[in-house]
Amino acid sequence: MKSYRCILAAVAAAFLAGCDKPVPSGAGAPPPKHEHVPPHGGTPVELGKEEFHIELVRDAAAGKLTAYVMDGELETFVRIAGPSLELVAALPGGPEKLLLRAVPNPATGETVGDTAQFEAEAPWIKDRAVFDAAFPLLKIRGRSFTNVQFNFPKGNDEAK
Repeated sequence: MKSYRCILAAVAAAFLAGCDKPVPSGAGAPPPKHEHVPPHGGTPVELGKEEFHIELVRDAAAGKLTAYVMDGELETFVRIAGPSLELVAALPGGPEKLLLRAVPNPATGETVGDTAQFEAEAPWIKDRAVFDAAFPLLKIRGRSFTNVQFNFPKGNDEAK
């Protein structure tokens, strides 16, 4: 009987040693959290149910806000036709419209009307590290997203 247990233990050890997948810590363990990591370290703004993202990056010293249009996983840039993106920030003195204009990039072939990067400069960006904002209307690849609200720098992507 003792040799039977030793053989079973050896077979089980050999089986587990050959498995590359981690063994769950217990029955009913929650699945790993699905995360989106903004490639520029910015704020992720989710559009739809992970259809697309806008990553916002603030350069306080320059008073500049850059927006990158990304896929649903924040892995690939998505070029869009629009010449600009409108953002409305809720500031203490009232709403402030910010027009982020398309940035052409000869190195990647991106042009106004076919780019994933947009930028705007405004004095209030230098001083406001935290603000609520919304994109009134975004059109990406035949889809329209209206009144997309978020907090900067928190974002609205729950998977982050």
